[in-house]
Amino acid sequence: MANSQSPRTAVITGASSGIGRATAELFAENGWRLVLAARDAEALEALATDLRARGAAIAVVPTDIGDNAAVLALAEAAQAFGGTIDLWFANVGVGAVGRFEEVPIEAHEQVLRTNLLGHLYEAHAVLPIFQRQGRGVFVNMISMVGFAAAPLAAAYSASKFGLKGLSEALRAEQAAHPHIHICDVYPALVDTPALDHPANYTGKAIHPPLPLVDPRRVAAAVVRLADHPRATTIVGAQTWPARIGHALAPTLSLKIIDRWFEGYFAQARPAAVTSGNLFQPPGDRPRINGGFRKPVTRRLPLLLAGGTLLALGGAALLRRASRTEPS
Repeated sequence: MANSQSPRTAVITGASSGIGRATAELFAENGWRLVLAARDAEALEALATDLRARGAAIAVVPTDIGDNAAVLALAEAAQAFGGTIDLWFANVGVGAVGRFEEVPIEAHEQVLRTNLLGHLYEAHAVLPIFQRQGRGVFVNMISMVGFAAAPLAAAYSASKFGLKGLSEALRAEQAAHPHIHICDVYPALVDTPALDHPANYTGKAIHPPLPLVDPRRVAAAVVRLADHPRATTIVGAQTWPARIGHALAPTLSLKIIDRWFEGYFAQARPAAVTSGNLFQPPGDRPRINGGFRKPVTRRLPLLLAGGTLLALGGAALLRRASRTEPS
């Protein structure tokens, strides 16, 4: 990854914790200059201090990506700092859990403003810079939810489906620029501190289902895209059954997930309703891991994926056969 010429510059939004923090550390190890953005200025400065101590060149630009003017200012600051912007990692994401009609409309709006409009603002700010340079990599963090919607997360699902459409449109438009790349990353559920901070309107405690992906695996995938860009990168075995199962039997797969949620929340302990980190940073100690992972065998995710695919595929075939049987 090291460059024999001048160091390259990456912009990372949502850099203060989780995947963003892991990606910043890995890029810094490989000699990149970094522009770090998030809402929490104190957390960004703490990360920047640590990375500078390792010899990295770091600029900190506290930014709310739901504010287009702030994103434009981020792009200007990044270009002034690095001279060029070689890679932009649009990584910010928030969520709200609850039945659609029970989640306040302000919460739905904030999820869409951050996850969809924010990434759109980022692309809109950096693509003209890429075009003037004649090159650049835009990495769009999506989710396995971009392939199959998640019940109890309507706005989050809408934002991720929207990001997929945004990237596809941008790739078509940038086809005349062979050195400008729009890259999507679809991780399964990742063990980050964000799992501690979703807006929760269910009135029940939320614990993420296992297994979870290590944030550093996602960071490594993002860093590889700098030199080996590709349209779609999937991280985590669980993403494949979500993608294929939804394609084979979309209604059935969503019913299964919804029933699982119903069973889970029927037994979950009560918890306070909270807006989480929707409208302000969480305020806890920034870190990479959420601490939810438990040791699992390497085969377990693959077994789960294979079993789900077989079940969904079989159901789809049975349904198709029932439609073709003579009455």
